[in-house]
Amino acid sequence: MVQERSMIKVADNSGARLVQVFRVLGGSRKRYAFLGDIVIASVKVAEPRKQVKKKDIIKAVLVRCKAPIRRSDGSYIRFDENAVVLIDEKKQPRSTRVFGPIPRELKERGYESIVTMAEEIV
Repeated sequence: MVQERSMIKVADNSGARLVQVFRVLGGSRKRYAFLGDIVIASVKVAEPRKQVKKKDIIKAVLVRCKAPIRRSDGSYIRFDENAVVLIDEKKQPRSTRVFGPIPRELKERGYESIVTMAEEIV
């Protein structure tokens, strides 16, 4: 579960390293973001000379979540950290690589391009 003011790692090579969430999209009363939800965040730590700078306002999709996710076969999956991938207005990733494991549930949520760039699919 990710909520407003959460500090989250970025799992791609767009240049951002740490972002702070300030809005969870999906309704006026939606408080928490889960796997595959879109958030609006501000870049807090960024690498120099990259396309994303500090203080930029970006949209991101949650790709790893500490909260357990139940699969249809009855098993649960959870990660050690929360992580996001930056996306543009067309829900396409702004980067060329995605680091770390990515759950296959993202493909069902419509993010095939993120899943194809991932190193490892869990």
